[in-house]
Amino acid sequence: MLTIRENLLETMKGGNPDRFVKQYEFIDLIMEVPLGLEFNYGQTWKDHWGITWQWPEGQLGMFPVHHDGLAVIQDITEWKKTVKKPAIATSDEAWAPAIAHASAVDRKEKFATAFFAPGIFEMTHHLMGMENALMALYEEPEAMQELIDYLTEYELEFAAVMMEKLKPEAILHHDDWGSQISSFISPDMFEEFFVPSYKKIYQFYKDNGVELIIHHSDSYAANLVPYMIEVGIDIWQGVMNTNNIPELIKEYGDKITFMGGLHSGTVDYPGWEKEVVKKQVEETCKANGHKYFIPCQTSGLPIENFEGVIAYIDEVIDEMSKELF
Repeated sequence: MLTIRENLLETMKGGNPDRFVKQYEFIDLIMEVPLGLEFNYGQTWKDHWGITWQWPEGQLGMFPVHHDGLAVIQDITEWKKTVKKPAIATSDEAWAPAIAHASAVDRKEKFATAFFAPGIFEMTHHLMGMENALMALYEEPEAMQELIDYLTEYELEFAAVMMEKLKPEAILHHDDWGSQISSFISPDMFEEFFVPSYKKIYQFYKDNGVELIIHHSDSYAANLVPYMIEVGIDIWQGVMNTNNIPELIKEYGDKITFMGGLHSGTVDYPGWEKEVVKKQVEETCKANGHKYFIPCQTSGLPIENFEGVIAYIDEVIDEMSKELF
């Protein structure tokens, strides 16, 4: 029987896995990385970039708010006046929990995986709002390019510290690039503004010992897959079934692995039912096969909103492994 790590690598190379990879089982995720992220349920707060966040009671997550002058960038042509890189923690004390976690990972079994969020595209609209960010790409491309370059510099500076402190083998990097039915921007615009940045970022990680780049975008982004491959993404996590996953596997499977197919909104919901989840997992495993594909919730972390969902999905994946292998 293959180890979890070996089984993942066989799946990714289209070799001979002996079972389905179960969601995030192959990573040991180091969430203690001092990114400055806050998760304050029921509150409104400002983060280290000056972005205002709200997490209303009863909601499953938080979101940035930009009304009433709250946006950090009011005028993209004057972004330098209001956008300032936060200080990056470099002390052993600040990194101690993450270092301890990284040191404890059984790297023969799982990949020690560092976490980074938000990504470059998300940062642009967190700072000014989605509509303003998208319009600025058309109306003020030079200023937007300057901002993107600035955000890229910050991430590379942070990455240098993270690599030194943790020596991770994998990176789980968030940046949502689409809605359920479309990418947020055209492939041409994505290539112009974001591909150069991600080439720099992901090449830096690879040059410093990272084996797996796992990029989370729970969206439709089939039209961006060639660019995902170009920038060095090994696993696209979050691929929704609004993408034609079997076609993507057929066309690109030898270059990138697709992780998802289980739309979190339809399996991880209040009063979730085993029959509904079981049907979706079975259909997903049968439709996509076990090469270049990992059945997984589309959510970007190995967590559930409602108790028991992850364990039951894993149980059904085990059943499908017995049936299909």
